[in-house]
Amino acid sequence: MVAPATEAAGHLGAASARTAGAAGEAGRTPRPGARSRPSSQPRGEGPSKAQQERGLAALTQWVEREGDRPVPRKAVEVLPDGTETKLGIWYSNTKTRRDKLNQEQRDALRELGVGWV
Repeated sequence: MVAPATEAAGHLGAASARTAGAAGEAGRTPRPGARSRPSSQPRGEGPSKAQQERGLAALTQWVEREGDRPVPRKAVEVLPDGTETKLGIWYSNTKTRRDKLNQEQRDALRELGVGWV
């Protein structure tokens, strides 16, 4: 009979070996549903131009309908072309990353009455 501590250590050792082998595989397939970052947008930059345009369009609709009411995190806006934009998440992320916005993006937000820009 194997002692429980030894058995657990053997189990963890095997798991560690599997994890190390999987992490080192260059050609591994991504897990289902995993989203990858487009190669055109390196880490550390602000939102892409398309993301910014959709977010601003959604925020414009929000301001026209709701005035200066705060945007809740769960807010979703349906744009005229039928696409749904998770406005609350975009707004929160944009606020968090405001130091990465360029002057044009800051000006567009100021025009909509965003005070934290």
